[in-house]
Amino acid sequence: MVGMRKKLRAGTRGSRLARRQTALIAAEIADKYPELGIEEVIISTKGDQDRRPFQELVIEGETGLFAKELEKALLSGEIDFAVHSLKDLPVELPSGLTLGAIPERGLPYDAFVGRERTALQDLAPGSLLGTGSCRRAFQLRHFYPHLKITDMRGNLDTRLRKLADGDVDALVLAAAGLQRLGYRDGHDFFLIPAQTCLPAPGQGALALEIRRGDDLLQDICVKLDDYQTRQAVNAERGLLQILGGGCQLPLGALARVDGGTLTLQGTVAAADGSRVIRAETSCPARNPRQAGRLVAEELLEKGAKEILACE
Repeated sequence: MVGMRKKLRAGTRGSRLARRQTALIAAEIADKYPELGIEEVIISTKGDQDRRPFQELVIEGETGLFAKELEKALLSGEIDFAVHSLKDLPVELPSGLTLGAIPERGLPYDAFVGRERTALQDLAPGSLLGTGSCRRAFQLRHFYPHLKITDMRGNLDTRLRKLADGDVDALVLAAAGLQRLGYRDGHDFFLIPAQTCLPAPGQGALALEIRRGDDLLQDICVKLDDYQTRQAVNAERGLLQILGGGCQLPLGALARVDGGTLTLQGTVAAADGSRVIRAETSCPARNPRQAGRLVAEELLEKGAKEILACE
């Protein structure tokens, strides 16, 4: 028995990808608790409503662009849990909320999608590459200075439609989202190696945010949580917290757990691509915060503070 409730309300953004991700989590819960019904509750967020470039919103002090309204609904009792792309979730959660589960991670990498089936390195000089992420833009300017990189907001379907319409020659997107919607690696998109573009902290992972003290949801989340994924993203988000804490910080981070060892890479790039600094460390998997601290210290020693101050 999981408790007296017969139905749970899952909060989600309204995009096709967000709803697909929520459906995947709902299916996992239903598989383990078939007696529980799950109702989808669609909630529009600031990030969905305001189409200005992310950096403009960050300058105005906006944080949690894709999370705040979901968190308000969770705190008010309108929903029982919220499903997020973890990379969109700020490091600091509102009082009364917690990350109940971080299931096994999908592809953490960035992906390249072109109108022609062309690899990123084969794009002609002057080609227009669209992305909504300054992190991607800054790193790619370093390795591909001959390309023109432009800001492109909108959900995944909107950006793919703009690509098909010829607004840009290619896009850089999160590989996990493409895969969850049925697109195929090596056919519909191509992975960008981490050596070229380190992903955002938490990229590829989903998160179930719940109210503290909700024993039913906590019991459910225990069965959904993946230890290796949680430790890896805790290291990445620990690094993010030390360097600034905002999910729009132009920071790349990727951790992997192999046996009892966690290895974390981190990178910061200048806006014009003129400079990229990297750091890497390994530590026991049980102590991901140590990895975040060590990589942060090395990045700061190499000049990360000066680079980030110019963004």
